[in-house]
Amino acid sequence: MDQLDAYRKMLLIRFFEEEIYKLNKLGLLQGTAHLYIGMEAIAVGACTTMLNGDYLTSTHRGHGHGIACGLDTGRMMAEILGRVDGYCGGKGGSMHIADISHGMLGADGIVGGGIPIAVGAAVGSRLKAESSVVLCFFGEGATNQGSFHEGLNFAAVQKLPVVFICENNLWALSASFKEFTAGGSVAARAAGYGIPGARVDGNNVTAVFEAVAVAARRARQGLGPSLLECETYRWEGHSIFTRQDNRPDEEILHWKNRDPIQQYRNKLVETHAYPIQTLLEVEAQVGTQISNAAEYAKNSPMPDPGSALEHVFA
Repeated sequence: MDQLDAYRKMLLIRFFEEEIYKLNKLGLLQGTAHLYIGMEAIAVGACTTMLNGDYLTSTHRGHGHGIACGLDTGRMMAEILGRVDGYCGGKGGSMHIADISHGMLGADGIVGGGIPIAVGAAVGSRLKAESSVVLCFFGEGATNQGSFHEGLNFAAVQKLPVVFICENNLWALSASFKEFTAGGSVAARAAGYGIPGARVDGNNVTAVFEAVAVAARRARQGLGPSLLECETYRWEGHSIFTRQDNRPDEEILHWKNRDPIQQYRNKLVETHAYPIQTLLEVEAQVGTQISNAAEYAKNSPMPDPGSALEHVFA
């Protein structure tokens, strides 16, 4: 894993999400958005393992996944603002960004909705005799949906090349993980399907990268899927319109003190991996990129109302 590139991508996600919040305050956001702030290490660590031809499925909190797999921040921002230069012409918005050319099969506004898509993509890859691996991201709430159990069971039986990645950020809209999930562990559920399961520090980009790399290697060898539970925390409310919630202040502070980006920056400095000036230059470059992305999105025109039914198939 290229350490400087990992740092740059985590910063890119953080600055992108902060800009989305600013655009929302200006009244420019079309619909809602679910910010990925605090969870950047998972997307970057996991997507860094992707090879050409691999795929991923995302969630309603999917901006980080899109950026980590290489999507253009300007086009992503344009999509979120409902503009014509967005990835889906402004029709998908925050929760439905997709770009198959980068392996991004789409974010999904339905909890657990990406799981059967990932499994289907893995079946398609096998039928085409490809060596693709599918990274399937979902939150802890999705593990209590039928799609989770059906998807893991089918993938396990067929030994499909899927890496199931649970981003356990400990809270749903207003209920904690402990309140609605039996057993206390998502990773432990892997045993029921006869596949490997592991808990990973989701705030450690290196730990995520290594765990996903092992699972992806296993999948490419035809040994089937794995289930990873990456423990992390979202700093903001469930969505951009619910920034205040019932989470304890001390819990939020505890996790902010475990900021995945600051931890990684400290490591790069302490190990003398890069001069501090190099990190400052990367931070400035990322800030400029996000400013340019925002201007690109704001200058992109709104879609022609006459095109409303184009590319609509159902």
